[in-house]
Amino acid sequence: MNQQTQYKVVVNDEEQYSTWLASRPAPAGWYETGHSGTEEECLDHIGRVWSEILPRSGRTSDLTV
Repeated sequence: MNQQTQYKVVVNDEEQYSTWLASRPAPAGWYETGHSGTEEECLDHIGRVWSEILPRSGRTSDLTV
């Protein structure tokens, strides 16, 4: 049986998403979202849920144009 490496989706305080090996704890400053699967499945999930790629701090700053 060919087992594919499993990943999980993690997110940081800036609401930026990434994949991380499921067998390892999330890195400092990153939190598990509860979604896991193959790398492709995780990237597909990120593509569906991460619509605003600008970091949260950049979206909430008081910029005047």
